[in-house]
Amino acid sequence: MQIMKKNNDWWRGAIIYQVYPRSFQDSNGDGVGDLPGIVARLDHIAGLGAEAVWLSPFFKSPMRDFGYDVSDYCDVDPLFGTLDDFDELVARARELGLKVLIDLVLSHTSDKHPWFEESRASRDNPRADWYVWADAQPDGSPPNNWLSIFGGSAWQWDTRREQYYLHNFLSSQPDLNFHCPDVQDAVLDVANFWLQRGVSGFRLDTVNFYVHDRQLRSNPAMPADQHGAGVPRNNPYARQRHLYDKTQPENLIFLNRLRRLLDAHPGAISIGEIGDDLQYPTLAAYTLGEERLHMAYVFTLLTEHCQPTYVHGVLTDYLNEARNAYVCWSLGNHDVARVVSRWQDLGGTPQQRARLLAAFLMSLPGAVCIYQGEELALPESDVPFELLQDPYGQTMWPDFKGRDGCRTPMPWEPGSNGGFSQQNPWLPVNPEHVELCATRQADDANSVLSFYRQFIAWRKQHPALHFGDMELLPVHDQVVAFRRTYAGESMLCAFNLSDRPAQYPIRLTQRLRPCDDSGFESRLGEACIELGPTQAFFAHLQADDIQSGVA
Repeated sequence: MQIMKKNNDWWRGAIIYQVYPRSFQDSNGDGVGDLPGIVARLDHIAGLGAEAVWLSPFFKSPMRDFGYDVSDYCDVDPLFGTLDDFDELVARARELGLKVLIDLVLSHTSDKHPWFEESRASRDNPRADWYVWADAQPDGSPPNNWLSIFGGSAWQWDTRREQYYLHNFLSSQPDLNFHCPDVQDAVLDVANFWLQRGVSGFRLDTVNFYVHDRQLRSNPAMPADQHGAGVPRNNPYARQRHLYDKTQPENLIFLNRLRRLLDAHPGAISIGEIGDDLQYPTLAAYTLGEERLHMAYVFTLLTEHCQPTYVHGVLTDYLNEARNAYVCWSLGNHDVARVVSRWQDLGGTPQQRARLLAAFLMSLPGAVCIYQGEELALPESDVPFELLQDPYGQTMWPDFKGRDGCRTPMPWEPGSNGGFSQQNPWLPVNPEHVELCATRQADDANSVLSFYRQFIAWRKQHPALHFGDMELLPVHDQVVAFRRTYAGESMLCAFNLSDRPAQYPIRLTQRLRPCDDSGFESRLGEACIELGPTQAFFAHLQADDIQSGVA
């Protein structure tokens, strides 16, 4: 049964493909990916069966954080091309049936942005309060104990204003002051500029960081047995409960304004990135009803933890704390190690893990984001320190090597640089990746790329996997299992997250109808599902079995 959705609801259950522009395809031989390069490879994304492509930042920037430090929100950095190139990208995507989402970084700008250059010039200029400025304490120390995710204090002294400014990330990324109405108006104008240019919405970077506590109260310590979300354990940022530097109630008022703007452009949507100590309650609040974000994602599956009991706990917490929230699930992005390496403790080969995890991801309730290269089972690259580009990794080396290992160029073809560029690329191409290149996998019916295409097409035939409610089945030390139900279709989904054969006990097995066309080979025992190592199992459940349940 083919999925039918209203045009404005295209995002429900959608497959969204994330492109990191610097590393996707270089078209002009400078070693850096660009917008024309993305245009040349859009067929690959459409061929997967994705509904949308999300572009990480391509705006004008000094590139100290590779585009997440914006100096002009309404223009393309020459490194990536021009506005005309962007218009061509949107037009070509539309021809292929793809929506285009862009990454808006609204919590902060570059210190080279004209807004900040004016703001720091004096305490009484028209943009003096567009950023978060505060006086030093009597002893000259920062206003409070807030920390930067990238290490050290979140406050930087400015000699001209003789004040500190807030930066949750690099000191070259000053935070905008969303308590200032003019700031909110300005960033909404930015969003409208791109909506008018044809984008179908935004991925909102650090969406819960927009608003800070007006009183600048210090954060309390994190209890010793707990750990902050979204950062490595050796980062001091994890040692605070972030009660006051982010996730403030006033942020929801701004999101209401943003939603009204999006609603004026039918079909335009928002995806928020939420990094918070209370991830699921924040997710529920930020996606409440039809007044705020359309959907958001959290970091619970972007950690190094992959034990079946942990994954079951993640889904349990989601159902208990945010069942009615709309999630965009992901297992990887440009900020975390590639999942086939990060979750290598599951066992099996990288290709076996890639198939299993793709099926698991695309069986969860909500939308799905696939990071470029996951469809090729690319492992994490080991970038030596002398070639490292990421300031986060340079600061935290060697215990945390930063994010460059997941940002190396996409391998398209055999040969030099994997067909990414004719010149030495900005990060080295992993020779192991070249062996896994897209053209080679496209011709192999048994490749991970072929599996992705087949599974996405198969998923589109099952409304329960797009829209269905989830019932999580009992915890197991090897298997994560749940049921998805929608409009008379009920599907049992089970995943052996281990490298050993597993038996998952169930009742009424004779009333299960296995989906032999899902791409996995598992079978029913007399009172259990028998799964091979790193294998999945899908079955239809009949109506009377829905009443009896699965145990």
